[in-house]
Amino acid sequence: MAMDNFNPQFSKIGEILVHEGLIDEKQVDAALAEQKESKEKIGRILIKHGAITEDDFVKAYALQLGTEYVLEEELLKSKEEFVKLLPEDFAVENLVVAMNKTDSTIIVAMDDPEDLATLDTIRKITRLTPDPKVAGITAINRTIDKVYSRIRQTDEVEDAISNLSIISGDDDNQQELDLSTEEVSADQAPFVKLVNLIIMEAIKEDSTDIHIEPGRDEVTVRIRIDGVLTKIMSPPISSHSGLVARVKILSRLNIAEHRLPQDGRMKIRTATRDIDVRVSVLPTIFGEKVVLRLLGFGGKKMSLNNLGFTDDKLKVFRKWITQPYGMLLLSGPTGCGKSTTLYASLLEIQDEGTNITTVEDPVEYQIPGINQVQMHEEIGLTFAASLRSILRQDPDVLLIGEIRDSETADIAVKFSLTGHLVFSTVHANDAPSTITRLLDIGIPPFLLGSSLNLVMAQRLVRVICSHCKEAYTPSKAELERLGMPDEMVKETTFYHGKGCSHCRYTGYRGRTAIHEILEVTQPVRKLIFDNVNENLIKEKSIEQGMTPLREAGFVKVMEGITTPYEVMRSTVEDV
Repeated sequence: MAMDNFNPQFSKIGEILVHEGLIDEKQVDAALAEQKESKEKIGRILIKHGAITEDDFVKAYALQLGTEYVLEEELLKSKEEFVKLLPEDFAVENLVVAMNKTDSTIIVAMDDPEDLATLDTIRKITRLTPDPKVAGITAINRTIDKVYSRIRQTDEVEDAISNLSIISGDDDNQQELDLSTEEVSADQAPFVKLVNLIIMEAIKEDSTDIHIEPGRDEVTVRIRIDGVLTKIMSPPISSHSGLVARVKILSRLNIAEHRLPQDGRMKIRTATRDIDVRVSVLPTIFGEKVVLRLLGFGGKKMSLNNLGFTDDKLKVFRKWITQPYGMLLLSGPTGCGKSTTLYASLLEIQDEGTNITTVEDPVEYQIPGINQVQMHEEIGLTFAASLRSILRQDPDVLLIGEIRDSETADIAVKFSLTGHLVFSTVHANDAPSTITRLLDIGIPPFLLGSSLNLVMAQRLVRVICSHCKEAYTPSKAELERLGMPDEMVKETTFYHGKGCSHCRYTGYRGRTAIHEILEVTQPVRKLIFDNVNENLIKEKSIEQGMTPLREAGFVKVMEGITTPYEVMRSTVEDV
């Protein structure tokens, strides 16, 4: 193949790639032979076999056409205001992205800049003259997926603001603000809109927390989706004081105090749900960090059937929540779904003949037909003070938000021993250590052993996104860290999510629970009476059928629900 006076615009793609030193003539011949069978373009064949990258092909194609090329990194930076000049369905069908425009032209990235029909349609849609650049198919598809997703989200958020109002302040002095019509000063208007957008984005993504964090040069706004913080925007540091002031105004905090932590609350009202928001302001070296905790279950139906229980564990759990008396405890860290499981349990046993009362701080979900008491420690309404009065309210079932001290624990135990069914939570690492924790608080072993019916430890693991789920082979190191037995590994097809617009490119969408259920049978009760080491309680419980948390995670991996990484992130290996 002669290379003297080489002119790429009069050469074939294969010749250009050889001239650029990216492949040799044997690879071109092999690709041409395959092309005769598959009728596929030679560039796609070479990319498929790994002979060249898509960027290599794009550069060569641009040389052949005598036009400019654009690579994925630059294409992803396309501004939404230009991208949305072309309808999404048209962009997907014709593999084109609008990147920029002038008064008379529109710059577009295409996989085939010689597609005259598409160029003519772009001219008709935009009334601008197309200026096409070459881009790879993969880069175009990723850009379409990502940028149009952002455009849809922004449009949805803007539309939703008209249905959003905030009830600011405390319970005694609440004021509802309709955010679409609220009158504010011109200086505050941008911050009002920015806070509204942040809140609506968090609600739309079903987030549990919003973090507004000042840095040296910018503010980072993150929301917690499926238990993991995700960055959604980075406003300039100049916007920080306005953002914090707006949140403080809404939650009735002191906007002049910047040195001390402050706690407040507000309620957000949308067309479909009410959300109680707890606000925490904490001074840091770069300014005040604000965290908003969003409490409320939204439109989802709370039921034990959709909380991740396996059939055998659900049968055991249901057996104990229908007992006439005794104590059921859930353990785990903050945000592991304990409250959701307890509320679903109350809904299942709720009926006209049962008086159910709860004592909580805060009341996370409001349930009709259940008497819910909100703590106010500042006026002396503590768990212990409430519980002493509630006994005179003739309850059948009692939910105590958390056992955190000996006085609350003592009342809970005595309730369960006097014919009441008691639900509560304890912060502990697993089910056996929950028993140890209660003994450490000061409950006598004979009382704890007599009152306790069941202890369940719970964790949440993210579910693989159904839109981008694919099989993969985990590395040897990953399997060793996971600790899954070899026989389980052989029977398992491992899956993960490759990332798409539906899951914000995380590979996960939604969460499910894994459970460790310890039934307090007579042998376990005797061990508690004897105040033995928690390891002996654990051994006896496993002998009687308890599945440790890590092993419960193995089941979710084998079912293709989650990944080894998630199980390792949420549980510790049993040693």
